Amino acid sequence: MNFNYWGYAAWPALTGWVGYGSSQPVYYNYGDNVYYEGDQVYYGDQPVASAEQYAQQAAVIAANVPATQPAAEDWMPLGVFAITNDGKPSSAEPTMYLQLAVSKQGAINGTFQNTATDSVQPIEGMVDKETQRAAWTVAGKKTPIMETGIGNLTQETTPALVHFADGSTQQWLLVRLDKPQEGGATAPN
Repeated sequence: MNFNYWGYAAWPALTGWVGYGSSQPVYYNYGDNVYYEGDQVYYGDQPVASAEQYAQQAAVIAANVPATQPAAEDWMPLGVFAITNDGKPSSAEPTMYLQLAVSKQGAINGTFQNTATDSVQPIEGMVDKETQRAAWTVAGKKTPIMETGIGNLTQETTPALVHFADGSTQQWLLVRLDKPQEGGATAPN
């Protein structure tokens, strides 16, 4: 399979691929239009769930992976991202990276790499077509769960939430990387 892991999708291509038709993207900008106030999660000025329910919704989305793996030609790359765990850009060299692709059925697949621990793990998850929330975990694990909007993954930088087994949630930031030059290092777009 000749798959361009470094490629990424714009919203119009993604809507046709996953079957949203001509719908507009729903952006999940954590801390802005999606925020926690006490134990309640709000989208805009509307309460949508308790913090526990919101994390549980992400768990259900991530676990809703199809039983059969889509064919190789049914995947579209979403890109390679550097991850900072505080939700803000940092001058420190990142040690966590995420490569993502989405299938025509809305399955999320890819890899999570941690250069500090020298580990690479497969990830899997799903996109909820109604809410456009994308959630994923390391394959075979229930936590941590990372989530953002599928529309957010068409942007150069996007906030993401990470839900941990202890019930805590952190805001992280995904920064799209360009394909490295021959013999060179990757760089943010």
